[in-house]
Amino acid sequence: MSDTRSRTATGLALYDRAAADAAATVIARYSTSFGLACRLLGPRPRPHVRNIYALARIADEIVDGPAAEAGLSPEAMEEVLDKLEQDVLDATLRGFSSNLIVHAFAGTARECGIGPDLVAPFFASMRTDLHTVQHDASSHDAYVYGSAEVIGLMCLQVFVNAGAPHPVAPSAQLVDGARRLGAAFQDVNFLRDRAHDDTVLGRDYLGPAAGEGERDAILDRIDADLAAAARTIPALPADCRRAVTAAHDLFAELAARLRACAEGDARVRVPDTVKARLAARALLGFAPREARA
Repeated sequence: MSDTRSRTATGLALYDRAAADAAATVIARYSTSFGLACRLLGPRPRPHVRNIYALARIADEIVDGPAAEAGLSPEAMEEVLDKLEQDVLDATLRGFSSNLIVHAFAGTARECGIGPDLVAPFFASMRTDLHTVQHDASSHDAYVYGSAEVIGLMCLQVFVNAGAPHPVAPSAQLVDGARRLGAAFQDVNFLRDRAHDDTVLGRDYLGPAAGEGERDAILDRIDADLAAAARTIPALPADCRRAVTAAHDLFAELAARLRACAEGDARVRVPDTVKARLAARALLGFAPREARA
């Protein structure tokens, strides 16, 4: 929206604009990589994806540090998280929240068909961070579904439905691709953040599966998920493919760098020059980079 339209908007339209701007500010402050990929989205899905990630970031910050730094106990954090979830559900029904980030998300949920079936698993995984310090294979899978795969499914609802008169269900192919891409993203983050998660947060998301000799198996799973997701990207709407390709390729690069280094090395990152090259490649319409299947 132009500055002129922002100045002339009134009432709910002005509030909607302020909420969307608040979500965009959260994303800009927290994630340069995500901000880069988001700019490759077309104007139709872009604000909605920002709204989803802004809400996810706020929930994540409740359990990952700032709330504790403010003096909240785990019980108090859970209460705040419960209230946030209820506000999201209520706002999605009402179409309004006094919390600007929740209001922005609720507008996206109402337009794009994001319901409690996706919201509830996300908040369940956030609560897990308050109680579970070491995961096994089963709890890992449940956590990844709620913390990452449903975010991919929420974004897919946006890709398919933003601007449409009525939301429709995405195809099974796209659902599988969204879930596997989200799972790959999360497992990459678990591997590269393992030292921080252990020493600062006191959590082990990978559990015994990340023991000696098993790290390559996790990377094999990540590569298989990335390869499966890549095959579904061409079926996405045209104004979403470049951004999803850029995000996919960034995590494929991270996975390759993780495979090339030893566990315990400094946190793996992708240099800005490489990020720019991957974004340019996606912008030019190249297919997603191949991962080891």
